[in-house]
Amino acid sequence: MNRPFKLLGLALLASGIATAALAVPAPLSEQELTDKSDLVALVRVLSVTCTTITKDAQTGEDLPGYLAKLEVKEVKKGDVKPGESVLVTWRAVPKSIDGPWTVYYYPGEVVWTHLTKRSNDATYASTWLNAKSEIVTSPDSKELPTEPGETVTPPLQQKPQTPL
Repeated sequence: MNRPFKLLGLALLASGIATAALAVPAPLSEQELTDKSDLVALVRVLSVTCTTITKDAQTGEDLPGYLAKLEVKEVKKGDVKPGESVLVTWRAVPKSIDGPWTVYYYPGEVVWTHLTKRSNDATYASTWLNAKSEIVTSPDSKELPTEPGETVTPPLQQKPQTPL
Protein backbone atom coordinates (compact mmCIF):
# COMPACT_ATOMS: atom_id res chain seq x y z
CA MET A 1 0.00 0.00 0.00
CA ASN A 2 2.92 2.37 0.62
CA ARG A 3 4.38 1.68 -2.80
CA PRO A 4 1.68 3.62 -4.75
CA PHE A 5 2.23 6.62 -2.44
CA LYS A 6 5.99 6.47 -2.99
CA LEU A 7 5.50 6.32 -6.75
CA LEU A 8 3.06 9.22 -6.58
CA GLY A 9 5.54 11.20 -4.48
CA LEU A 10 8.37 10.52 -6.94
CA ALA A 11 6.14 11.53 -9.86
CA LEU A 12 5.21 14.79 -8.14
CA LEU A 13 8.86 15.50 -7.31
CA ALA A 14 9.91 14.85 -10.92
CA SER A 15 7.16 17.10 -12.28
CA GLY A 16 8.20 19.85 -9.85
CA ILE A 17 11.79 19.64 -11.07
CA ALA A 18 10.66 19.68 -14.69
CA THR A 19 8.44 22.71 -14.03
CA ALA A 20 11.36 24.59 -12.44
CA ALA A 21 13.56 23.79 -15.42
CA LEU A 22 10.89 25.04 -17.80
CA ALA A 23 10.68 28.31 -15.87
CA VAL A 24 13.99 29.56 -17.26
CA PRO A 25 12.95 31.98 -20.03
CA ALA A 26 14.01 31.36 -23.59
CA PRO A 27 16.12 33.93 -25.42
CA LEU A 28 14.39 36.11 -27.98
CA SER A 29 15.38 35.92 -31.64
CA GLU A 30 17.29 38.84 -33.15
CA GLN A 31 14.07 39.92 -34.92
CA GLU A 32 12.01 39.75 -31.71
CA LEU A 33 14.68 41.73 -29.83
CA THR A 34 14.73 44.39 -32.54
CA ASP A 35 10.93 44.62 -32.71
CA LYS A 36 10.61 45.06 -28.92
CA SER A 37 13.50 47.55 -28.60
CA ASP A 38 13.46 51.33 -28.70
CA LEU A 39 17.21 51.43 -29.31
CA VAL A 40 19.49 48.90 -31.01
CA ALA A 41 23.03 50.21 -30.97
CA LEU A 42 26.72 49.56 -30.72
CA VAL A 43 27.76 51.16 -27.44
CA ARG A 44 30.86 51.67 -25.31
CA VAL A 45 30.34 51.53 -21.56
CA LEU A 46 31.84 54.74 -20.17
CA SER A 47 31.01 54.18 -16.50
CA VAL A 48 28.95 52.14 -14.06
CA THR A 49 27.67 53.63 -10.79
CA CYS A 50 26.19 51.76 -7.84
CA THR A 51 23.01 53.70 -7.07
CA THR A 52 21.40 51.67 -4.29
CA ILE A 53 21.75 48.62 -2.09
CA THR A 54 18.51 46.82 -1.28
CA LYS A 55 17.96 43.69 0.76
CA ASP A 56 16.35 40.86 -1.21
CA ALA A 57 13.11 39.84 0.50
CA GLN A 58 13.63 36.09 -0.06
CA THR A 59 17.37 35.63 0.47
CA GLY A 60 18.23 38.59 2.68
CA GLU A 61 21.18 39.28 0.37
CA ASP A 62 22.23 42.90 -0.18
CA LEU A 63 21.80 43.58 -3.90
CA PRO A 64 23.21 46.61 -5.70
CA GLY A 65 21.32 48.64 -8.28
CA TYR A 66 23.38 50.10 -11.15
CA LEU A 67 23.36 52.98 -13.60
CA ALA A 68 25.64 52.71 -16.64
CA LYS A 69 26.52 55.55 -19.00
CA LEU A 70 26.82 54.25 -22.57
CA GLU A 71 28.31 56.14 -25.51
CA VAL A 72 26.45 55.31 -28.71
CA LYS A 73 28.81 54.38 -31.57
CA GLU A 74 26.37 53.11 -34.24
CA VAL A 75 22.57 52.90 -34.40
CA LYS A 76 20.47 50.23 -36.12
CA LYS A 77 17.18 51.37 -34.58
CA GLY A 78 16.21 54.38 -32.48
CA ASP A 79 16.35 58.14 -32.33
CA VAL A 80 19.72 58.46 -30.58
CA LYS A 81 22.64 59.72 -32.67
CA PRO A 82 26.20 58.37 -32.65
CA GLY A 83 28.28 60.27 -30.11
CA GLU A 84 25.35 60.76 -27.73
CA SER A 85 25.11 59.00 -24.38
CA VAL A 86 22.28 57.00 -22.83
CA LEU A 87 21.76 55.74 -19.29
CA VAL A 88 20.87 52.11 -18.53
CA THR A 89 19.70 50.80 -15.17
CA TRP A 90 19.57 47.28 -13.75
CA ARG A 91 19.58 45.45 -10.43
CA ALA A 92 21.74 42.51 -9.42
CA VAL A 93 20.05 39.20 -8.64
CA PRO A 94 20.80 36.87 -5.73
CA LYS A 95 23.79 34.58 -6.27
CA SER A 96 21.65 31.52 -5.55
CA ILE A 97 19.36 32.11 -8.54
CA ASP A 98 20.20 30.08 -11.64
CA GLY A 99 19.86 31.56 -15.07
CA PRO A 100 20.59 34.81 -16.88
CA TRP A 101 18.02 36.93 -15.06
CA THR A 102 19.69 40.28 -15.68
CA VAL A 103 22.08 41.89 -18.17
CA TYR A 104 25.25 43.45 -16.80
CA TYR A 105 27.28 46.17 -18.52
CA TYR A 106 30.99 46.49 -17.70
CA PRO A 107 33.19 49.60 -18.01
CA GLY A 108 35.16 49.66 -21.26
CA GLU A 109 33.26 46.97 -23.12
CA VAL A 110 31.97 47.70 -26.60
CA VAL A 111 28.83 45.72 -27.36
CA TRP A 112 25.75 45.59 -29.55
CA THR A 113 22.72 45.90 -27.29
CA HIS A 114 18.93 46.15 -27.40
CA LEU A 115 17.29 48.63 -25.03
CA THR A 116 13.80 49.79 -24.12
CA LYS A 117 12.92 53.19 -22.65
CA ARG A 118 11.84 53.18 -19.04
CA SER A 119 8.57 54.92 -18.18
CA ASN A 120 10.44 58.08 -17.13
CA ASP A 121 12.02 58.42 -20.61
CA ALA A 122 15.30 59.35 -18.89
CA THR A 123 16.82 55.87 -18.75
CA TYR A 124 16.77 52.59 -20.60
CA ALA A 125 16.66 48.93 -19.58
CA SER A 126 17.79 45.84 -21.43
CA THR A 127 15.01 44.56 -23.67
CA TRP A 128 15.45 40.92 -22.64
CA LEU A 129 17.92 38.57 -21.02
CA ASN A 130 19.93 38.22 -24.25
CA ALA A 131 19.96 41.96 -25.02
CA LYS A 132 23.75 42.01 -25.45
CA SER A 133 24.06 40.25 -28.77
CA GLU A 134 27.66 40.76 -29.82
CA ILE A 135 30.60 41.79 -27.66
CA VAL A 136 33.01 43.69 -29.94
CA THR A 137 35.54 44.57 -27.21
CA SER A 138 35.63 42.72 -23.90
CA PRO A 139 36.07 44.75 -20.72
CA ASP A 140 39.45 44.73 -18.97
CA SER A 141 37.63 43.80 -15.78
CA LYS A 142 34.17 42.74 -14.65
CA GLU A 143 34.60 44.56 -11.33
CA LEU A 144 31.56 46.67 -10.51
CA PRO A 145 31.11 49.24 -7.74
CA THR A 146 29.82 47.92 -4.43
CA GLU A 147 28.81 51.04 -2.48
CA PRO A 148 26.11 53.60 -3.36
CA GLY A 149 27.68 56.60 -5.10
CA GLU A 150 30.78 54.64 -6.15
CA THR A 151 31.57 54.73 -9.89
CA VAL A 152 33.86 52.49 -11.93
CA THR A 153 35.29 53.69 -15.26
CA PRO A 154 37.49 51.84 -17.74
CA PRO A 155 41.23 52.28 -17.38
CA LEU A 156 42.62 55.16 -19.40
CA GLN A 157 43.96 54.03 -22.71
CA GLN A 158 47.52 55.17 -23.11
CA LYS A 159 48.35 56.85 -26.37
CA PRO A 160 51.42 55.53 -28.13
CA GLN A 161 54.39 57.75 -27.48
CA THR A 162 56.10 59.30 -30.46
CA PRO A 163 59.88 59.19 -30.53
CA LEU A 164 61.64 62.50 -29.98
